[in-house]
Amino acid sequence: MLPILYSYRRCPYAMRARLAINVVDITVEIREISLRDKPAHLLQVSPKGTVPVLILQNDIVIEQSLDIMFWALQQYDPQDWLDADFGKMQTLITENDTHFKQVLDRYKYPERHPQLTQTHYRQQGEIFLQRLEVLLNQHIYLLKDTASLADMAIFPFVRQFAAVDLTWFESSKYPKLQNWLNALTHSVLFERVMEKQPTYLA
Repeated sequence: MLPILYSYRRCPYAMRARLAINVVDITVEIREISLRDKPAHLLQVSPKGTVPVLILQNDIVIEQSLDIMFWALQQYDPQDWLDADFGKMQTLITENDTHFKQVLDRYKYPERHPQLTQTHYRQQGEIFLQRLEVLLNQHIYLLKDTASLADMAIFPFVRQFAAVDLTWFESSKYPKLQNWLNALTHSVLFERVMEKQPTYLA
């Protein structure tokens, strides 16, 4: 029996879990969920009801996307994603997952957060984009000249941020970030993990 990965194609957390599983070439059963009708089995093994959730053959459940990435890469790391300064990786990913993710949600859905304008939320998000641009002026990727865990964990969220107003992003003052995002989103690996899957009906 294969490990089961509950996933949602467009969720950035699920994207990064799929990226790690795919680059390691681990075969799993991907169960693409409907957010409106979540499978009973998913809610049984993970009552929080969010994806990704990985269920291993020994019934161990891994509920956090970064934990899934580490689980995969600790078995085999063919592209040396873990070969970078761990402290710097951790700091960047934490900033992405906390402040930047919060601002991203408000920028995407300003009608839900009418206290401030969409432009204000975008400017708040730019604080993180500026930091990434500085790093990309030093290396091809965030921490070195090849991709690390930080790149693969962060870029699905930057992709979402850029997509809110692609015209603005493409004309913004972040040329290195634009090139970085374009390279990652058009990579064979990302195209592979974004292939559509049938919705799992429990």
